[in-house]
Amino acid sequence: MSDEKFGLLVYEEGERFFNIGDYIQSLAAKQFLPKVDFYVNRERLSEHKDKKTKIILNGWFTHKPETWIPSKALDPLFVSLHINSSASQRMLSTEGVAYLKAHEPIGCRDHYTVRLLESKGIKAYFTGCLTLTLDSYAKNNKSNDGKVYIVDPLYGFPNKDRIFTNTKSIIKGLITTDIFKTNSANKFMHKIFSQSLLDNAEYIEQELPANKYTEDQKFELAADLLKKYSTAKLVITSRIHCALPCLALGTPVIYLNGFESEFDACRMEGLSELFHTVNVNRKTGKILANFDTQGLIDENINLVNKLEYLKLADSLKVIVQNFLNRE
Repeated sequence: MSDEKFGLLVYEEGERFFNIGDYIQSLAAKQFLPKVDFYVNRERLSEHKDKKTKIILNGWFTHKPETWIPSKALDPLFVSLHINSSASQRMLSTEGVAYLKAHEPIGCRDHYTVRLLESKGIKAYFTGCLTLTLDSYAKNNKSNDGKVYIVDPLYGFPNKDRIFTNTKSIIKGLITTDIFKTNSANKFMHKIFSQSLLDNAEYIEQELPANKYTEDQKFELAADLLKKYSTAKLVITSRIHCALPCLALGTPVIYLNGFESEFDACRMEGLSELFHTVNVNRKTGKILANFDTQGLIDENINLVNKLEYLKLADSLKVIVQNFLNRE
């Protein structure tokens, strides 16, 4: 065991931002590892040339499907895997299918990925997300600091930051008319939540500036966010890697689901029902909650998280431990 090497996923940044939620996913893997010998970039798994390295491959795959397949030097556990619809055709080439078959059964984060792999003859099963096991970051007592955190609410709706990035995005915004709808998320928020909640909440963004932090610093930022969420009175978010950890942390959470495209929606099958969810349809204006809201939601709501996630979390812990104990 002492000679074994262990890798941990890190991620390539975008041109302007990176998503700290990716690092929260990696913290979920890291908590099980006896040590971390290598950071292994998700988009460059094929380039790992060091000694045989055990690695947990969980999360969203991939922005660069052309770099798939992972190196033979990696000994992977596929758990909580999501293969996005945007990458599935290239990832599941003849070679890609053969690779996954060599490591089956494949644990999948969502039902969409289970069906996708089974359609290629790959044995697959639903695990949910590894961030459901982040109870190791939970506060020791049940008191909270009284804070309400609102984290990237309805971030998929039109917003100025994305539309006014460059000339191409502005032209696209004009063609789709999204450029005239940059206040739509705010309007929906006022239809769901009280003014006092919106005024007194602390707002957090999980997209942070690129080219500013080292990998170690990113993990520190992710851990700091988990500590914040663990002490909150309530968290409201459209980020699954905020909502899912909150279940594990025992923090009341409301998930705002405003995703309509397959690119976004395919990753939610089997996850969104784990939380109290408010579904928002931007096109029709319809708002539908899967729990009793009785008018505008305010900071005094008495919300208790669903407990269905516990079975998934317990199973995930066993799967990971069995992998790490395997010779």
